[in-house]
Amino acid sequence: MTLRITGLGDEIAAISGLSWDRPLEQWEEDSALAQKRGISRHVVRLVRASDTPDSEVYAIKETVSEFANREYKLLRELASLGAPTVEPIAVIEGRKDQSGEELPCALVTRFLPYSLPYRVLLSGEVSAHDVITMANALALLLVRMHLLGFWWGDCSLSNTLFRRDAEGFAAYLVDAETGEFQKKLSDGQREHDLDIAHFNVAAELEDLAISGVLFPGMDPVRASDGVIKRYRRLWAALKDPQRLDPKDRHAVERAMRQLQDLGFAVEEVSVSLDGDQQALHFQPKLVAAGYHTNRLRELTGLETEELQAKRLLASFDRYRVREQENEMSVQAVAVRWLSEVFETTVGLVPDELAGRIEPAQLFHEVLEHRWYLSEKAGYDVGLEFAAHAYIADVLPFRRDSGLEVRA
Repeated sequence: MTLRITGLGDEIAAISGLSWDRPLEQWEEDSALAQKRGISRHVVRLVRASDTPDSEVYAIKETVSEFANREYKLLRELASLGAPTVEPIAVIEGRKDQSGEELPCALVTRFLPYSLPYRVLLSGEVSAHDVITMANALALLLVRMHLLGFWWGDCSLSNTLFRRDAEGFAAYLVDAETGEFQKKLSDGQREHDLDIAHFNVAAELEDLAISGVLFPGMDPVRASDGVIKRYRRLWAALKDPQRLDPKDRHAVERAMRQLQDLGFAVEEVSVSLDGDQQALHFQPKLVAAGYHTNRLRELTGLETEELQAKRLLASFDRYRVREQENEMSVQAVAVRWLSEVFETTVGLVPDELAGRIEPAQLFHEVLEHRWYLSEKAGYDVGLEFAAHAYIADVLPFRRDSGLEVRA
């Protein structure tokens, strides 16, 4: 049996030189990377493609060949649909150790930058708001999977990675081993996924509570209930028909904007007028996630999370109002905002503090710091002043690797 690597062509060279002739549990792992790794029923390691500190980081999981190939294909299909998942890189088969004994198959995915497992997030200093936004992120992730016709089969905090997204979090699917695509998910299949999610989340949080790292006052079952309730509210908003006032000329527009505020673009909708009951029925038919993300990308080329995009767009819209007298096109104004506001602010970060926070998240936090300083001073302190203050007083203690360190 010879070593076989099936995967993305431009990535194979980077991973082919790794120690595939050694069991994964014997691989050395950087301590900083180890803190980013969640728990798993499989042996998992986070490794760099080379010894250079800025080299690509991969997550490698040992499993059986059938499961590895199946999950690789599912992750590729999810990625092609724009789903928030980790990116599959390769499947490694035919592994043998130096004595000729067979080793497990390995699945390689790209590590998600700036992401953290739930244990790191919930073991630190968290607030009730943090817990609520994490629950919202997980619920939204499950909604997005179901909209794509994907039954997860093992939705849990352990199978999810979280990235900071403005004042909240964005959730990404990590493990698709038990999932499967359906032409259309039935209500029964969705409810089954919800039951699994409810049990898993409650059990995971209870485990943290028993180990003494969950902050006092947090009820695992109530927190798990919150995920399910948020899911149901989102699903109803996206799928249930709305009864509108036919005399209100802007009713349909407001209904569309409400879905956009949730981060969904309405690609197809059915509107019907019931003359007998004098009611206008608004029924979303086809919705797609990432409304603000897509709009910001089209304007500026920036890749961000949804809430980050919403905040950056608000900054751009304010800038655009100030620039209206120049009679420039929206695209031209976007180019100027990107250069004069966003890139100028992010560019103030010194080299020794670079990379601690994702640029879009940093810009959002600078805006928040500006508001805080302005409230304290009683006047607008300005973006540049706020940025310098944030870089001096906040950024040195922040790193989205889960560590708080002083440079």
